[in-house]
Amino acid sequence: MLQERADVWWASLLRTRFEDGAIDVAWDEFARLFRAKFVPEHVQDRMEQEFLSLAQGSMTVLEYEARFSELSKYAPHIVADERKKTKKFVMGLKPSLRTRLVAFDHRTLDEALSAACRQEGEMEQYLEEKKASQKRPAATFQRQDKKKTVYQTPQRTVAAGSSQVPSVRSPGVKKECPHCGKTHGGSECWLVAGRCLKCGSNDHKIKDCPRLQQGAQRGAPAPAVAAAAPATGRPGRP
Repeated sequence: MLQERADVWWASLLRTRFEDGAIDVAWDEFARLFRAKFVPEHVQDRMEQEFLSLAQGSMTVLEYEARFSELSKYAPHIVADERKKTKKFVMGLKPSLRTRLVAFDHRTLDEALSAACRQEGEMEQYLEEKKASQKRPAATFQRQDKKKTVYQTPQRTVAAGSSQVPSVRSPGVKKECPHCGKTHGGSECWLVAGRCLKCGSNDHKIKDCPRLQQGAQRGAPAPAVAAAAPATGRPGRP
């Protein structure tokens, strides 16, 4: 599967070192020679440091595991031991997952990966349910407000032909009476009821109303009162 420069390099190496394939080449030896040729030592050191400092961060568990496996080949002294490899994987998880997995002490990377994926799914489901529950009270409160708005202004119907005028609930708003042609409050027209149109009394008509007589006498000077003002204990005030 080698191409271009790598193919030319390997063909030359077979002729000079392995006598045109007469000597079997183990895979580990081939990988060592290949990295020495195409992956310089300083690049290997940089990749090893990246593996040692690798953390999940914003990646999902599966994305983190893929990057972990890709870089682990540059740190063979760690991945050679399955327990150390698994511990390195768990310690690189985000804190919310790491605290849940550390106590179980998984022995293989597959066990730790399966547990991390399961915990990640449960946490996502919990956050979705919590977000949905926070939206419900607001919607219920809005529905209650709508119900209150509907019942704030009840309507009162009046039978046809009735002599009563519909009552007006809003203060300061009056309608013209169909009987007397004037605007007045209340539910009864004094003209229809035969009452005094000035004070609403049943004892007299408007022409004999004492209020009209009192209003006519207001222009006359009031008689002087000689009685002294009662003492209040405060000088200057009656």
